[in-house]
Amino acid sequence: MLYVEWAEAQLAEIELLTSMFPTMEELELTDQLAAAELRDFVEGSASAHSPPALRPQFLIKQRLDTANTGMTDVTLSCAYPSEYPSVLPEITVRCAGLSRAQQTQLHAALNAYLMENCLGEVCVLSAVDWVKDNLPLFISKSLTAATAPKKESSPQAEEVFTRLWIYSHHIYNKTKRKSILEWSKELGLSGFSMPGKPGIVCVEGPQSACEEFWSRVKVLTWKKIMIRHREDIPLDRQCKDSRTVEGVESLRKFTGFEEAMFDPHGNRGNHMDLGQLYQFLNEKGCCDVFQIYFGIEGR
Repeated sequence: MLYVEWAEAQLAEIELLTSMFPTMEELELTDQLAAAELRDFVEGSASAHSPPALRPQFLIKQRLDTANTGMTDVTLSCAYPSEYPSVLPEITVRCAGLSRAQQTQLHAALNAYLMENCLGEVCVLSAVDWVKDNLPLFISKSLTAATAPKKESSPQAEEVFTRLWIYSHHIYNKTKRKSILEWSKELGLSGFSMPGKPGIVCVEGPQSACEEFWSRVKVLTWKKIMIRHREDIPLDRQCKDSRTVEGVESLRKFTGFEEAMFDPHGNRGNHMDLGQLYQFLNEKGCCDVFQIYFGIEGR
C-alpha cells in the first residue's frame, strides 16, 4: 500500500503544480508517458503490485528579480523517486548567474533544508519558495567571487593524479546518468559508470577535477553513495606545463569515459553480471578493486 499512497501524493502534487503554473513557459512535463503511467497506477491501484517503471520529471521555470542582476531566469529540474515523498525528490537548480561552485553549494543548502523541514511530505513548492528567497544571496556571493582579485597559485603546490572509486546503492535515474557522463566530459575525466544495483562510478584525472566531480555528484539525492576507494599519485614537480599533461595521460587506465553495461538481467533489468565486470576491471589493470567493492575475489 505504501507505493499507492506515495503515487497518490505525487499525482496530487503534479495536479497542484499544473494549476499554479498553467503554461508551458512555467511548467513543462518532460515525460508525458511517465505522468500518464502514474495516473493509471493510481486509478487502478487495487490490481497494481509495483510502481510504474517510468518516473515523472518536469521543469519549473521562474523569472526572479534580484538586486544585483535584475531579472534572472531560473529553472528547477525535478524528478520523483518511486518512494517520494518518503525520500526527497531529485531537484537540480539551473541559473546562468551562478558559477558551478555556487550551484553545488546551493544544491547542498536546498537539500539540507528539505531534509530538515519537508521529509515525508510533498515539497516541490517549498523548494521553489526556498530558491526564490535564497537565490539572490548565492548570486551575490558568485558576483563577489568573480570580482575579487585572484591569488597567484603557490609555486609549491603539488600536482596530484587521482582516481576515485564511487559506490552507490543504485543508479537508475536517467537524469543522474546523463549528468555523470556530461560532467566527466566537461572536467576532462576518464573512467566509467555502471548503472543498476549496485551502481559504480570510477573517475580519474587531475585531483581538482575529480574533487569537483564528487562535489557535484554527492549533493544529488541518493539512497546511499560514498567513495569506496581512492588513489592519489603525486606528479613529478619537474613535469610542468605540457609535460604535466603527459604525466596525467600516462597514468590513466581508461580511455575517455563511458557507461558500461554487463549483461543486464533481473525483473527490471537492473542487475549486472559481476563476472563480466571483473573481467572488464582485470583488462584495465584494476581487478584488485573488485574485492574492495564486494568483499570477494573475482574470477
